[in-house]
Amino acid sequence: MSNLSSFLQQHLVEHRLPESLGSVVATLAEACRSISGQVRLGALAGVLGEAGSGNIQGEAQKKLDVIANDMLIQALRANPAVAGLASEEEDDFVPADENGRYLVLFDPLDGSSNIDVNISVGTIFSVLEKPAGALSAQSFLQSGRFQVASGYALYGPQTLLVLCLKHGVFVFTLNAEGEFIATQSLPQVPAQTKEFAINMSNQRHWQPPVQQYIAELLAGDTGVRGKNYNMRWVASMVAEVHRILMRGGLFTYPQDARDPAKPGKLRLMYEANPLSLIIEQAGGAATDARQPMLDIQPDSLHQRVAVVLGSREEVDYLTRLHQS
Repeated sequence: MSNLSSFLQQHLVEHRLPESLGSVVATLAEACRSISGQVRLGALAGVLGEAGSGNIQGEAQKKLDVIANDMLIQALRANPAVAGLASEEEDDFVPADENGRYLVLFDPLDGSSNIDVNISVGTIFSVLEKPAGALSAQSFLQSGRFQVASGYALYGPQTLLVLCLKHGVFVFTLNAEGEFIATQSLPQVPAQTKEFAINMSNQRHWQPPVQQYIAELLAGDTGVRGKNYNMRWVASMVAEVHRILMRGGLFTYPQDARDPAKPGKLRLMYEANPLSLIIEQAGGAATDARQPMLDIQPDSLHQRVAVVLGSREEVDYLTRLHQS
């Protein structure tokens, strides 16, 4: 089994990708390895609990949110291939090397509400090429189709790195020596599924298409879908998506009536785009319930969207309900 370094060397040559892209991925992997160490120690390192601060979205930050964010910023700014970066935890973008080729966007610790109860959390990242000209917020506002790489680290029973350079998806496992070792190549999301993930506590706020869809799933083999479904909900998007990548399923966080001005809860640039690229590359589908996620033209760094992703049959079905 090859390690991440060997994989990158071979993959970059095979697909004629720049070495500088490999260096950015390697920097992200090393930062994720360091974050994994902090997550693993938890209370032993004094990193659990609230940080006493809030992010740009007005959400309370955990100590590990801040630690992971700082680790990623420090590591990426030290890489001369990185021109700038943007984080879910920062108000604005952060400049790096003015001669850098790439922009990196990330959610430093997705699912952080689960940290204190020892449920899987993760780091999500997206890599774009920097457009010509001076770096600005506009430089980052590219549709998901323009991503040159995306991935996530999942800090669970094992620490996994899931990586996509637009030539399939690859899974690496962190070993005892601190190396990411290739453990799975080109996983495929089954087109059909009997599992779905949604926060049922918001049911009273959903729009009619989602109400109809979930009612049909709950009716099981007595309803129009003709089969029984199981529901899963971890409240950590990266963990939900990893389960879907491994065995299929549907994940949705729809728009609802609590704040009609917000088209959704999840962030397009830090969560939806990078994870949608992975799911699409693995044969699944991802939309905002109306159009393919990766076709959306962003209008701001912290733009929110509705998310429907996973097994193609279910994603297409729910998306059609919204379009009818």
